[in-house]
Amino acid sequence: MAKSKFEYVRSFETDDSCLRNCYIVVRLDGRNFHKFAEQHAFSKPNDDRALGLMTRSARAVMSELEDIIIAYGQSDEFSFVFKRTSSLFKRRASKLMTHVASQFSSSYVFYWKEFFGAQSLLYPPGFDGRVILYPSNRNLRDYLSWRQADCHINNLYNTVFWALVQKGGLTTAQAEERLKGTLAADKNEILFSDFGINYNNESALHRKGISLIWEKVNETVTKRVKLPNQEEKDLTVTRSRSRVQDYHCDIIGDQFWQEHPDILEEGG
Repeated sequence: MAKSKFEYVRSFETDDSCLRNCYIVVRLDGRNFHKFAEQHAFSKPNDDRALGLMTRSARAVMSELEDIIIAYGQSDEFSFVFKRTSSLFKRRASKLMTHVASQFSSSYVFYWKEFFGAQSLLYPPGFDGRVILYPSNRNLRDYLSWRQADCHINNLYNTVFWALVQKGGLTTAQAEERLKGTLAADKNEILFSDFGINYNNESALHRKGISLIWEKVNETVTKRVKLPNQEEKDLTVTRSRSRVQDYHCDIIGDQFWQEHPDILEEGG
């Protein structure tokens, strides 16, 4: 295509390439999701339909972008970690963030009926994103630990809060006042003493969030083939494929990382 006199405007574009040898994290957060959850009558303190939809949307992103080595989600957020050596989109932050955000948002709408059935989606959801770089394995693990710790803190509070409202008969204002200044031990005591709930027995999905990683699995299929000078016959073939697997477990300690050593790159 011939150049035009207007092509100089490209010089105004800024270079937003991410620093090399760093893990690239794209974190998405639901925009104004407190209102979105209320208007779509999400169950409190956790709606498994909504969490399932978030996970399904994250799977769609990972299937599209295989350079993502792990994704972690809780509530209305998901973090996607690109491998340190990724050269996808020339490591341009704007390209990576917008691609993840658009793929996730469109998947959320596309798969809505799969989780909410006949319940209508009243308006399009929005997700904002940011890009963060982490140069070492320790930095990345600390980031993911921070997000899981946040999941625990928020879920413990919400579990107690809604128990006080739904089972204890308090108003939301009264429940908020009851919990003001309480520590984790106090919240656990309220749950157990007032409602007979052992928080450690609550769903690991709610307490630990969702971790998605690539794993190789063996898949056995039967093919009908025709061999030379023979009739057709069924042939069983086993092949290895990479699939996105989900975990609802602790990722702060060492065990998860020892069991999945391929996630992190060496030398970091």
